Amino acid sequence: MVEERELKTGTTTVALVCKDGLVLAADKRATSGYLISFKKFDKIITITDFIAVTVAGTVSDVQLLTKYIRAELSLKRIRTGRENSVKEAANLLATLVYNNIRKLSMIPGISHFLVGGKDEAGFHLYDLAPDGSIVEIDDYVSSGSGSVMAYGVLETLYKKNLTVDEGIKLAVKCVNAAVQRDIASGNGIDVVTITKDGVKKVLSKEIDMRIEV
Repeated sequence: MVEERELKTGTTTVALVCKDGLVLAADKRATSGYLISFKKFDKIITITDFIAVTVAGTVSDVQLLTKYIRAELSLKRIRTGRENSVKEAANLLATLVYNNIRKLSMIPGISHFLVGGKDEAGFHLYDLAPDGSIVEIDDYVSSGSGSVMAYGVLETLYKKNLTVDEGIKLAVKCVNAAVQRDIASGNGIDVVTITKDGVKKVLSKEIDMRIEV
């Protein structure tokens, strides 16, 4: 008799709307059940010069879908001769997520994306749930197993008209709260900003968990 084992993943990602841009943050740990598979996994991926996404879910699925969306947006830009809007990117990725979760597979195709970006209309943030639903966010959002802890910090400390610099500090506090209590989150933090100058990684810090003897 073959033992059935469900592979579970966990993470913490956070996205904030600021008055002068967006802030995306995530931890670095990738897990398979109780095993820490990777300690330096980058969960914030740049899609275009002005659009980035955070990823949570089954690693193979989020990696493949981000490759698809990057290629599709590049082709669309070439065909139309204009830059893609954030809403177009989010809707296209939501369609891919919707189709992905409903295909027959031995491994559940679970993927959760937070999409942030800037276009001619301004800054936009979208929450793409694993079922393919899409919601535009006007303040903050978190995903992954550590989101419960992150939301506690956000509900307490977030305020309208945060600057990007203030948003960076708040995002770090959110991920740190999750790292302290969620076993599936940890090993470090990445922070990316999206401003009028585009997508920029502003922090990448690893947490050394080794014990010196």
